[in-house]
Amino acid sequence: MTRLALGTPNKLKLGIFAANLSSGMTATTVPERWRATWDENQRLAQMSDERGLEFFIPLARWRGQGGATNYQDWGFETLTWASALLACTKRIYVFGTVHVMLFHPVVAAKMMVTADHVGHGRFGVNLVVGPSKPQMPMFAIPVPEHDDRYVLAQEWLDIVRGLWRNPNDFDYDGTYFQLKDLHASPTPFGASEPLFLNAGASGIGQDFAVRNSDAFFTSVKNSTFDEATGIVTPDIPVVAEIVRSVRARAAMLGRDISVYTNVNVICRPTHREAIDYYRYALEENGDWPAIDNEIQLRTGIVADPASPEYLERRRRQIRQFPVIGDPDRVAEMLATLNHIGFDGIGLVMINYLDELPYICDEVLPRLERAGLRLPAAAL
Repeated sequence: MTRLALGTPNKLKLGIFAANLSSGMTATTVPERWRATWDENQRLAQMSDERGLEFFIPLARWRGQGGATNYQDWGFETLTWASALLACTKRIYVFGTVHVMLFHPVVAAKMMVTADHVGHGRFGVNLVVGPSKPQMPMFAIPVPEHDDRYVLAQEWLDIVRGLWRNPNDFDYDGTYFQLKDLHASPTPFGASEPLFLNAGASGIGQDFAVRNSDAFFTSVKNSTFDEATGIVTPDIPVVAEIVRSVRARAAMLGRDISVYTNVNVICRPTHREAIDYYRYALEENGDWPAIDNEIQLRTGIVADPASPEYLERRRRQIRQFPVIGDPDRVAEMLATLNHIGFDGIGLVMINYLDELPYICDEVLPRLERAGLRLPAAAL
């Protein structure tokens, strides 16, 4: 079985997204929000491993986004985090998130190979090309213009793969890296290399991803949310076209590529309970100053609570494509995303440890009956 299969024949791969950060991907002030301590991460990884989930994908943050909770301020560095989690799990794949501007390629290659050997080939790389603007001043690193970042990223990746593939020492003379006597030992575990996951919104970003990555990551942004019922409906033709286009661009290069996304899940025994909890956690107790900061970071738009348009932008930002409902509804939506073309879905929860057991007990069997997954005992 190839690494791209993540160790299972499941048509729909499921995993945990952003659990290395406090609050995960949910800017809420509720007391039960995710703290992301090491012990919690370890228990969550082992639970996910035992219940048959395929992957753990972290986000890399170096400071929080303010607000009442200083949203995502507590966060583990992801390569050391991945190595530690791989050492205490058996089957699940664990990714590290690497900003190419912050990690020297020779150092990163050695760190990633270390994690890969710890996990006996279960390590993957979430490669990030763009900068995280509020965090870059801490590193005093010049940030290239948008298109030039992909020149840097290609050189970085060529060096890393050269270290892994070239049995002889070599020199590298590029625009951003001029390196001598490059050498690395050991190389990745077994006869293959870690999986590379990459997200790119721009044309040049998508070109980079389909040329270099094993999996492309994209968010489901084209959707409608019914305020009365809490039902979210993706614009299936639009989202399906994004997935189709990525696969077609990869095929033109003679490559196969998987496509991944993430969803915020609130699953309760009844739809009413799920929507009530959504309103409690994300509307009544949203960390709105943190959301304002995130919007300004992404768009440059300053908070204007008097503007209906801005308030709607706020609501869209905090939802992060929610899947809200009873187990039937949640399973149906995950199946729909798979039918659209997503191979893998990273799950986000307000408290992963509290909520994952119910999802495993109630949602996964529904996906098994739909023919999308096998029981964990069968893997």
